[in-house]
Parts: sequence; structure tokens; C-alpha cells
Amino acid sequence: MPDTAPLPDPARCPLCGQGNQCAIEAGQPIAGCWCMGSAVSPAALAALPDTARGLACLCPRCAAGAREASPTDADAMPPI
Repeated sequence: MPDTAPLPDPARCPLCGQGNQCAIEAGQPIAGCWCMGSAVSPAALAALPDTARGLACLCPRCAAGAREASPTDADAMPPI
């Protein structure tokens, strides 16, 4: 059966649902994005649902591991 899960909103963090402050989504060059100078927590990357990988960026808070990210947080996000 095909996966019919809604695609994540590319302007929202797939872990917490907050704005991800992505420069590319804002029409800015990638070089100016916050993520280019920040380390991303391996735990946050591991918590990303497969359906969001490569489609939506983490927010700075989740990327830093400032919150305990859990895959179920993304399931609670409202559909776009």
C-alpha cells in the first residue's frame, strides 16, 4: 500500500512544528542560513521521520538538541 502521509511543510521544523528559519525557504542564499555555521545533534537527525528527510529543515533549537526530540512530535504536527 502506498504511503499517503502528507508532505511536511518545508518552512517548519519536522520535529517541533515551529518555523525553521531556513534561508532557502525565505528566498535567501544558503550561505546566509543559520545552519551553515551550526552543528546538528546526531540525536535530532536520528529522530527525523523518514517522510521528512530531505524535505524540511530542523529549527535551530531542535538541531542543537536543546529539546528532547522524539519521532512522535512530528506525528502530532497538523497537516499542511
